[in-house]
Amino acid sequence: MPTSEPTSDALRVAMPNKGALAEASANLMREAGYRVRRESKELVVVDAEQQIELFYLRPRDIAVYVGRGHLEVGITGRDLLLDSEAPAVEVLQLGFGGSTFRYAARAGQVSSVADLDGKRIATSFPGLVRKNLADHGVDASVVRLDGAVETAVTLGVADVIADVVETGTTLRNAGLEVFGDPILQSEAVLIRPQDRAETTPAVDVLVRRLQGVLTANRYVMMDYDIRVELVEQACALTPGLESPTVSPLHREGFVAVRSMVPRTATNAVMDRLYELGARAILVTEIAACRL
Repeated sequence: MPTSEPTSDALRVAMPNKGALAEASANLMREAGYRVRRESKELVVVDAEQQIELFYLRPRDIAVYVGRGHLEVGITGRDLLLDSEAPAVEVLQLGFGGSTFRYAARAGQVSSVADLDGKRIATSFPGLVRKNLADHGVDASVVRLDGAVETAVTLGVADVIADVVETGTTLRNAGLEVFGDPILQSEAVLIRPQDRAETTPAVDVLVRRLQGVLTANRYVMMDYDIRVELVEQACALTPGLESPTVSPLHREGFVAVRSMVPRTATNAVMDRLYELGARAILVTEIAACRL
């Protein structure tokens, strides 16, 4: 059973302690077979059986701790990683916590990044904005604000804001509209220190487990029976990750096919298989896998 006693060679992982990434990160690690905290007051969780320690930190600080080598890996947002300018790099995209970072201003006042020259830009991500401005050769003033920045223009603090945009409703309510291309498409990522060219065996195991969970969440297992002469057509519909498993049935002239199918395509594939002549089409969940 897992214990609370630390181990000298345990893998040290930074976890978001709150915010949009916290719950999804905990679920991912739990599905990967690791013990996670049971209540928000726990700052460190030791799973001696799995040789891992989870340190719960502010999402904004995770890239700093990992980049400086205090922790081997961590889960944070790509936007937070790049904004921190910490010496850390992505190891694995985790597929949740997606967001789009964009500029916004009053309608008709700004149409492109080039128009930002000399403007004041309010944001909670000054590192990201400064880099984007530099990439475009624009000289503008960046005003750092913590939390919501939508009212910065109304209050005269800034001419433009740069923020995470989901539906755009909040911006429209503040009399703002987005312009230009997105600054960044972000999502949750697993990161490690930049100066470590090779990962350790413990990190490799963690990555394989997480990849297994992510793949299991994207796919289902599909089984069906079909006549031998239709196998090639059926397998074209369900090619799997490498190749389907085809097994002979007791009934002569029929085979059983098993293949991984993208979850989002499940019903469409079932319809096409049925039209082709497949029967006994079954779909089951995949808890985890190794590829």
